Amino acid sequence: MTSRELLSIEPQELKFPFELKKQISCSLQLSNKTDNYVAFKVKTTNPKKYSVRPNTGIVLPRSTGDVIVTMQAQREAPPDMQCKDKFLLQCVVASPGATVKDITPEMFNKESGNHIEECKLGVVYVSPPQPPSPVPEGSEEGSSPRASVSDNGNVNASEFSTGSRAHAEPQAQDRTSEANYLISKLTEEKNSAVQHNNKLRQELELLRRQGSKSGGGVPFLYVVIVGLLGILLGYIFRKT
Repeated sequence: MTSRELLSIEPQELKFPFELKKQISCSLQLSNKTDNYVAFKVKTTNPKKYSVRPNTGIVLPRSTGDVIVTMQAQREAPPDMQCKDKFLLQCVVASPGATVKDITPEMFNKESGNHIEECKLGVVYVSPPQPPSPVPEGSEEGSSPRASVSDNGNVNASEFSTGSRAHAEPQAQDRTSEANYLISKLTEEKNSAVQHNNKLRQELELLRRQGSKSGGGVPFLYVVIVGLLGILLGYIFRKT
């Protein structure tokens, strides 16, 4: 029953998205399609459980009004989420220009002879709307290219880091061995050159002595040997 002679009431059921330990509200819209001032009053079978604002009022001609019904926080859910609570909305024609202050209990007394219309409303608990599940960025069809690049980048970076360290250690060892080998080889060459130089000095000294005894000038062979010795020593010192 969506329309009445005095007031049209929507919806015909009070639907509460039930949640434990939380106050829940729903609204009723009262539409006055007549040219009369209509007074209304809301009653419930469980007044301690619900708060109705306003529970009485006036709906002006050709206008609408809202009623907010709030259910107090519940500590436990009813069996099978079924609720037996009921609401009764009564309405009656009021005098022109009437206000809320003009409403009296006698106006809704059938024994007074007033024409009172009544509408019974049931209570329904519904599941609360589920919030949208958080979707990781670009989760459509697996992971997004952006997320994939980021993940792969992190993994590859760690692999590269580990691989670089593992590869650098053998290289450092090889270079150290090579340097030690070169130093050892140069040392041997230097020692050999020094020995050869000493031998040449001895031979030159012998030739000098022989030349002094013969009374002649410096032999040509002596000059050649001295030149070769200078070249050899210069090469050795440049290399070391």
